Amino acid sequence: MKLTWFGHSAFRVDIDGAAIMIDPFLENPTFEGDVRAAFRGATHVVLTHGHDDHLGSTLEICKATNALLIANWEICHHFAARGVERYSPGNHGGTIDAGAFAVSFVLAHHSSASIADGMPPIYLGNPCGIVLTMPGEKTLLHMGDTDIFSDMALINEIYEPKIGIVPIGDRFTMGAKLAAMACRRFYDFETVIPCHYATFPIIDQTPDMFIAEMRQAEAKVLVPERGKPVEL
Repeated sequence: MKLTWFGHSAFRVDIDGAAIMIDPFLENPTFEGDVRAAFRGATHVVLTHGHDDHLGSTLEICKATNALLIANWEICHHFAARGVERYSPGNHGGTIDAGAFAVSFVLAHHSSASIADGMPPIYLGNPCGIVLTMPGEKTLLHMGDTDIFSDMALINEIYEPKIGIVPIGDRFTMGAKLAAMACRRFYDFETVIPCHYATFPIIDQTPDMFIAEMRQAEAKVLVPERGKPVEL
């Protein structure tokens, strides 16, 4: 698998038969690359929840590439009303077979609504974490935006993810201490990738505190350079 981080919680996962954009907030303040190049060839967009810093470029990507949108029921129909033709809705506890991979929806403790153009918030269902199961690859969990919760242990037992994408920025998600506690106490990750930091001034600006909290953990902390693919 080839994984690319674009800042915030936006990732691209390339495997045989699929190019998956996760929470593609590509025009975030920390990414200085070419947005269209970042999603070129995308086959799927997978979303954890309906906040605008996670929906990001979803509409543009789906219209430009004909990528299949995979998200909860409300988000899929939100984008269908805006011209997205290919979508596959799911929700907590469900798994969607996407051919080259499968997506499972798991719990996340957060909120989920779109706020745009000064209009009232649009309810977009409950937030999720997403598990990607891919033949011949290690299972990946993107936690979405979340607090720590004890049922993370059940997610680990059911899906056995070895790669964890973990929000660490505090204020809106876990901060360094809670994120590291979640990884150490509830998961058996081999690789942990921090996200949801440095994008805005009101959240933590570096992963340094998280790295320090993880110093006794068995999992390796990987901090990719924005826009640069890494092999996992």
